[in-house]
Amino acid sequence: MSDPAGVHEYERRFRRAGLPLFIEDYSPASDIFNRAVPLLAIVFLAEIFGAIDLDWSLLGNSLAVLGALAIGVAFAAVSNRRRGARALSLPARVGMPELAGFVLIPALLPLIFNGQWVSALVTALGNLLLLALILGVVGFGLLSIVRWVLGRLLSQLASSLSLLTRAVPLLMIFSIVLFLTTEMWQVFTEVDDVSLGILAGLFLALGVAFLAARLPAEVRRLERDAGGNGPPLRGRQRVNVGLVLFVSQLLQVLVVSLAVGIFFIAFGILTVDEHILETWIGDSGDVLVSFGIGGRDAVLTSELLRVSAAIASFTGLYFTISMLTDEVYRREFLDELTNEMSDTFRARAAYLGLRGRAGAAPPAA
Repeated sequence: MSDPAGVHEYERRFRRAGLPLFIEDYSPASDIFNRAVPLLAIVFLAEIFGAIDLDWSLLGNSLAVLGALAIGVAFAAVSNRRRGARALSLPARVGMPELAGFVLIPALLPLIFNGQWVSALVTALGNLLLLALILGVVGFGLLSIVRWVLGRLLSQLASSLSLLTRAVPLLMIFSIVLFLTTEMWQVFTEVDDVSLGILAGLFLALGVAFLAARLPAEVRRLERDAGGNGPPLRGRQRVNVGLVLFVSQLLQVLVVSLAVGIFFIAFGILTVDEHILETWIGDSGDVLVSFGIGGRDAVLTSELLRVSAAIASFTGLYFTISMLTDEVYRREFLDELTNEMSDTFRARAAYLGLRGRAGAAPPAA
């Protein structure tokens, strides 16, 4: 195999391992957002119609759309001229000005033409989310990371079995007692969907913040123990490794939370019927499914789903904190990941040497 072919094989290997930023000369401008230009153009053109107001006449809306198009074209022309290119040419490189225009221009249109600031804010946030999704999926190989982690999820859960046997049983006893209290059902029956979503989001945000806080130290340890003979990782490569660690732990938390939620749904179906619900919350609840088990009527209600989801969310946060504070788990988890990623780090060292022999010397770390 020739050196260029060997380089490409190593790069494919890094992508499959969820570490595309191990590839040298990998640039968001040329390797990520340039590939997404067709998608971004379609979204941009669709959002041009944010200038439309249904209360206006056909002529008024047509003029508004033309005006919005003129604003978009003017921005593209100015951006091209700054790069020294023809005003109406397609951009050869998507950089920060183009990305800022993609976020801001469609958001300003409903604000300029009909004063809809809520629509403008939603559009800007939606476009930022789309760019973040493209960056994560394409730039950081998020799908490859998830596939890589899923292939090792069972072994990772097995390595955390000691933590599960210590943390979860005690929490389950507490949760069962809480599950069978009237106040629990009354609270989560009365709370509206928005508040319930905010509560679940708060638990998720706290768990993510706790996991992210430990990532820099864990990445440094992983690089030290599995780094091979290659040069130190650069900043964005450490971010890529940190994302692998983060997704690995996050999926463990999600699996444990989902298992707890399913357990309480099954437990509630077997123990909480319509008569008990009427005693607890004053009515028989919003019945979704009803069927017979052992000579009694079993029901699945929306209230049961709400209470089970609340307990599962709390369990996920509790398990996350346990993961961060249990040194035995941390050591076993990181040792396993070190063993898994050692081959990839050694491959990086060989890849950098191969690039040097092929005439593409890697940049200094």
